[in-house]
Amino acid sequence: MPLATPPTTAARSRGATLTRGPRRVFARHRRALGAMLLGVAVLACVQAFAAPGRPTTQVVVAARPVAAGVSLTAADLTTVTLPVEAAPPSSPALDDLVGRATASPIGEGEAVTETRLSSATTFATGSGEVAVPVRLPDPAMAALLRVGDVVDLVATAAEDGTTTTVARNVRVSALPQPVDDPGGELVSGRLVVFAADPGDALDIARAGAQDFLTIAFRSSVAAR
Repeated sequence: MPLATPPTTAARSRGATLTRGPRRVFARHRRALGAMLLGVAVLACVQAFAAPGRPTTQVVVAARPVAAGVSLTAADLTTVTLPVEAAPPSSPALDDLVGRATASPIGEGEAVTETRLSSATTFATGSGEVAVPVRLPDPAMAALLRVGDVVDLVATAAEDGTTTTVARNVRVSALPQPVDDPGGELVSGRLVVFAADPGDALDIARAGAQDFLTIAFRSSVAAR
């Protein structure tokens, strides 16, 4: 069997020339090729992660911590965008929440839903208590109150100045924010909602309407 003949010098030269050709082309255009390959990679990533957008909705959340028994203001609220499946089932519009009273504390970022708000039936949280809204004539005096405070209500008659204790051990259930009356003027005094025994409700309402009503502090408990 004849032995293979080693390649001649001319053959080796032609092979080297054929190899150097692609190398030179690659070296000359490597930046352009690199940019093209990078663009292809980025496009592939975008296509891989660009799934069809999920439906979203606006949800009202607390912009800052809000205590129980206070009326919400616009500064207490903000809106966030959430996927529909992550949104709470009952999320009122922001404008509908301003002025509503909270039934329990709401942390910053928590959704403000109907279950976190007070209604006429949720002010009184104690067993057998009723909620009695009454306007204290001195706003500065009312400003001393906090939700959960337990006080006595004292009334002074306008006619003869006699003073009597109207109700004992009533609890501050809510402190609604001051509002304007329909004429655009600020209503005098400060509205306070007290949780009281049903037997005291009529006396408290009567004193609030016809006497100068004040408070005597007994103790303070954690706001509920």
